[in-house]
Amino acid sequence: MTFTSSPREQPIRCGIGLRTPHLAEVMARRPRTGWLEVHPENYMGAPAAADALERLRADYPLSLHGVGLSLGSADGIDADHLSRLKALTHRLEPCRVSEHMSWSAHGGAWLNDLVPLPYTDESLSVICRNVDRMQTALGRQILVENPSSYLSYRDSTMPEAVFLAEIVRRTGCGILCDVNNIFVSAHNLGLDAQEYMRTLPADAIGEIHLAGHARNEIDGQVLLIDDHGGRVIDPVRALYRDAVERFGPVPTMIEWDTALPPLDVLLDEAALADAVMEVRHARAA
Repeated sequence: MTFTSSPREQPIRCGIGLRTPHLAEVMARRPRTGWLEVHPENYMGAPAAADALERLRADYPLSLHGVGLSLGSADGIDADHLSRLKALTHRLEPCRVSEHMSWSAHGGAWLNDLVPLPYTDESLSVICRNVDRMQTALGRQILVENPSSYLSYRDSTMPEAVFLAEIVRRTGCGILCDVNNIFVSAHNLGLDAQEYMRTLPADAIGEIHLAGHARNEIDGQVLLIDDHGGRVIDPVRALYRDAVERFGPVPTMIEWDTALPPLDVLLDEAALADAVMEVRHARAA
């Protein structure tokens, strides 16, 4: 299937996740950052906020990062949700649209979480069907994000990275590589983060996410929680440097959702990621 290209290029720089508490300040200051990412669910039923985003489009490329379509749901994706996403996409003309490799809805019940899938042929068929439906409705390629995991399924028959690469092969979608999620999942499940990245098709990586995470101790074991509530820690930043070495400089985003700091903290984190990409650019030149 042939998809239309994005109306605006996504710069190979680091952007920030624009959250509602920062919206007015960004509107007033127009700070220097590569691009802005928002959750479309926050704007589908909020005309005034969507109007503000439309004005910001003059200065910043936008990316829509969905959290509620439940691509892994065996029930299929919700038609009304997809229709609202399509309308917002046509209005804002974002450079990218992405969703999660997870599920959050079943039998009319919605979970306040993104639940990982069992990595089986059956669930692969389900999510590929839903990705195809989403891409057809939007008329464009989407990116699918790797999850943060806290458990694994006994019935899984393939590694997560192989599962994600197969989605790409079957649907033509791209990958949103969340480096923090790889770090969290590798710690929690005993995976090899480097092997994970080596398994992903480098030419499918359309975007990278960076975030902070929390450490919880349970029965003497440390569990990492992907809470997007702090600065990027040094080991995650080192893994990001490895990702840039493998995939090349890729549009990157600082994701921060809990304990939201002042806007300048996000901008500082973005500058640190830009510096990593600049080093890689210089070495390549």
